[in-house]
Amino acid sequence: MENPHAMQDQAGNESWLKTYYFARAAVSIAWVVAALTLAAHSATVAACLLVVYPAWDALANLADGARSGGLLRNRTQLANVGVSLAVAAAVWIALPDMNHVLGVFGVWAILSGLLQLGTALRRWKLYGAQWAMVLSGAQSALAGAVFVFQAQTPAVPSIATVIGYAGFGAFYFLISALLLTFAASRRKKNAATWAAGEGVKRPN
Repeated sequence: MENPHAMQDQAGNESWLKTYYFARAAVSIAWVVAALTLAAHSATVAACLLVVYPAWDALANLADGARSGGLLRNRTQLANVGVSLAVAAAVWIALPDMNHVLGVFGVWAILSGLLQLGTALRRWKLYGAQWAMVLSGAQSALAGAVFVFQAQTPAVPSIATVIGYAGFGAFYFLISALLLTFAASRRKKNAATWAAGEGVKRPN
């Protein structure tokens, strides 16, 4: 028989993870909207958004790691916090040279994608429904390599180059949140069916 406390902790962690994924999706969508609208008319806003994006990633990983057993137990997220904070500072220093900014974003996308991939693979064993996060991490690393290449070309990039990357991130976080929601609902339904069956079997 499974430990009720362990099952309760598992359910609590899974509930947090769903909330976390929904929050990450919402913030990424808001960032994309701001980049498409406000940043199009203000270089200052565009610069702030470019710094805020990795800074938010650091904050999100810090909160998730702390809530999910502590950062020492979630070393990929601890590393992600450090990498993202360093990138936010590097972007600030590199501005307004957008080629350098894109190069920094590229390196960050590679590192954070690989770290996200590691986190997703570890969580797959605990909660399942992590294939979207695995795919997101792999695609992030690939996008980062493209960014690094583009940063070395004569063409001057803009914040629009990063919008697609952020948009795909929002999509994968939303899919992961929905997958966890459906998985939890299916388990509850199966548990209710099993309990009902056990009740029928028991003698009065």
